[in-house]
Amino acid sequence: MAALLNFAILLIAIIGLAYLQVPVLLWTLCLTIVLALLTYLAALNPIFLIICWLIFITVAIFTNIKPLRKKFITKPLVQFLKKRMPVISDTEREAIEAGHVWWEKDLFSGRPHFKKLLSIPEPQLTTDEINFLNHQVETVCGMINDWEIVNKEHDLPESVWNYLKKERFFGMIIPKEYGGLGFSALAHSTIVVKLATRSISTAVNTMVPNSLGPGELLSHYGTKEQKEYYLPRLARGDEIPCFALTGPEAGSDAGSLTDSGIVCQGQFEGKEVLGVRLTWNKRYITLAPVATVLGIAFRLYDPDHLLSEKEDRGITLCLVPTSHPGVEIGNRHYPLYLAFMNGPTRGQDVFIPLDWIIGGKEKIGHGWQMLMECLSIGRSISLPALSTACGKLAYRLTGGYARLRKQFNTSIAHFEGIEEALANIAGFTYLLEANRILTAGAVDLQVRPAIASAIAKYHMTELSRKLIAHAMDIHAGHAIQMGPRNILANAHCSIPISITVEGANILTRNLIIFGQGAIRCHPYVLQEVNLLAKINNLNNLNDLTEIDRTFFSHIGYAVSNFVRCLCQGLTGGRLIFSPVRDKTAPLYRQLTRMSSALALLSDMCMLILGGDLKRKERISARLGDMLSQLYLASLALKYFHDQKSPATDLPYVIWSVQYCLSEIQTACDELLNNLKPRWLAKLFYGLIFPWGKVYYKPQDNLSHQIVKSMLEPSDFRDRLTKYCYIGVDATEPLQRIEKALSQINQIDPVWKKLKNAIRNGSVAKNIDLSQQLQAAVDALSITENEMQLLLEFDALYQEIIQVDEFTFDLQTVVT
Repeated sequence: MAALLNFAILLIAIIGLAYLQVPVLLWTLCLTIVLALLTYLAALNPIFLIICWLIFITVAIFTNIKPLRKKFITKPLVQFLKKRMPVISDTEREAIEAGHVWWEKDLFSGRPHFKKLLSIPEPQLTTDEINFLNHQVETVCGMINDWEIVNKEHDLPESVWNYLKKERFFGMIIPKEYGGLGFSALAHSTIVVKLATRSISTAVNTMVPNSLGPGELLSHYGTKEQKEYYLPRLARGDEIPCFALTGPEAGSDAGSLTDSGIVCQGQFEGKEVLGVRLTWNKRYITLAPVATVLGIAFRLYDPDHLLSEKEDRGITLCLVPTSHPGVEIGNRHYPLYLAFMNGPTRGQDVFIPLDWIIGGKEKIGHGWQMLMECLSIGRSISLPALSTACGKLAYRLTGGYARLRKQFNTSIAHFEGIEEALANIAGFTYLLEANRILTAGAVDLQVRPAIASAIAKYHMTELSRKLIAHAMDIHAGHAIQMGPRNILANAHCSIPISITVEGANILTRNLIIFGQGAIRCHPYVLQEVNLLAKINNLNNLNDLTEIDRTFFSHIGYAVSNFVRCLCQGLTGGRLIFSPVRDKTAPLYRQLTRMSSALALLSDMCMLILGGDLKRKERISARLGDMLSQLYLASLALKYFHDQKSPATDLPYVIWSVQYCLSEIQTACDELLNNLKPRWLAKLFYGLIFPWGKVYYKPQDNLSHQIVKSMLEPSDFRDRLTKYCYIGVDATEPLQRIEKALSQINQIDPVWKKLKNAIRNGSVAKNIDLSQQLQAAVDALSITENEMQLLLEFDALYQEIIQVDEFTFDLQTVVT
């Protein structure tokens, strides 16, 4: 027994040192002391002790004596990895290095510092931004008839265009010094949310000039002259901008664009100047049909070496007035029947002066990095805002409709199948709002979140796709009949557009989130890739010094994650530190546990597959899913914390994190079920989940709790759906539902009286409602006032469940 105890002491010492990831020298010192004490006390079998000492001394020599370590460990490891490392193209390198990493880096490390996340200031709108939302945005929403815009005019009314220009909606992100509004990213996001709950087409027309467009590019990279000329004009709406990146041969692989420019001499304004002869063919360009200034991405060539000895100068960006000779615009695409402006643009051998290049000569060849950095900002704001708008609209509209709509004399919200769909709408909307606010808040902290923006773009648009599908299922036939009464239809039609633009979701998930995230977020991989590329002479041990240090830090990190997963798996994560002591503490512990699992599995997959991981897209996607769900869940916890941890939010945050953990479980299961060698996959599954499957979708009783707040007016409902446009006209669909919901607590007791009267036979069952009510009054079951209340409510209810009818030619609404 004593020998077992002493062996346990040795094992605990090794595990503890690995768990804490102590330096090699400290490892050596601590294990020397432990082994020396065990030897002195004769605590273990002498032969076993001799074996332990021999193993320990051998490992200690090769890990502490660096020349030996470099020659016998690092050098063979470098040779092995050089063969397995993927080749990174210049375009890929620029994409990898563009933007910043933020909280996702902590999540990837296996040791997320949640105190650091919780200490980030809560994103807040300024007084000016709130006033703009309550006045200018409210006004423009009131000017819009989305049915007319989408189905009759196919464009915004001229009065709306003029108002957007006058109030500088197109200059939200342009600094005040240039005449713009100088709003925060959070304000930009919130304005798009409110507009989108009223009209997706108006929101898209408004958001594009403020995201990936000339304004953003000029603000960050433009020359002084370019900023002073264009930014005030863009802010005032004198110029309508668009940016042309996508072409027939360059979609998601925008780096393969064939549009080109040749450096040459040419005529401009009567003078011969140095410039570019530009040819392009672009499509899917939002605002192109009405643009006055066109941003173009192209590859610049200098065959006559007029600028330098280098012929291929790389991807470059320029600004061209659409009135310039040779520029072709004006035709339109028709994206899923929505009315925002979108179309092609072309040009053949169009000569432009060199100073039309964004940023001037200094930015030639930097176009891809410029685009990636600005795209990361746009992805953090625009598409998450549209997705959240869908959530807010579905939450408010569908929750109210389900509470009011009756089948089998019962509110359909009380059917468990409907409740399940409502719970998904409610939980997803909470996740969307939390991630929208905090990801936009990161941009306001001067972060250009490259990986976080890809996570937000993919998962938030996918969540909106799911919740709109649930909403359509609940509304059923009511949602598939087009007309002014159906405000869900255009949200439904817009979802594939959000899924497709700014990097198709399939490729974002399979290639970008983990492919870029593994290199940028991993504490050692990017450094190792760069160091391996520099090593040419393996026989010079001095050249291996830096890579040797990095390798052994990485090995220590991997061993630590292995031990952390083992300990956390065996204990169920119960001993992990949590930054809070409330009912969300177990959620923090489980996210930390899965962060360690992600770190371990990422290293394992990179070691096994090497450069092939780049082509094993499904494995990459599942690792990306784990990182993404950690991100979504942790921001839900941060949002809950920022709201001062209200009791009303507790079921929502628990539901949200449990949902994300169940998605992590699914991703991990699918990853390890498809990984080879199978014995290793099973070993790691047993390591991470030693007691079997841990995470499941939220339980029914929790789903029931979060649905209740959808079904009646409350402060929580108003906060979660804040800036969802309700309207002031009593005929607006949302206004009708809000009015009916406000009366429901007064109406329900009267309905019960009527039902009791029918049940006891004092009122006939098979007559119309007005006759039933009169009979109930005659029987003294209800009063005259109650009868009038029910008649008025029923008239409102009939309006709510009514669908539009048209003349045969579909030109005129008749109801």
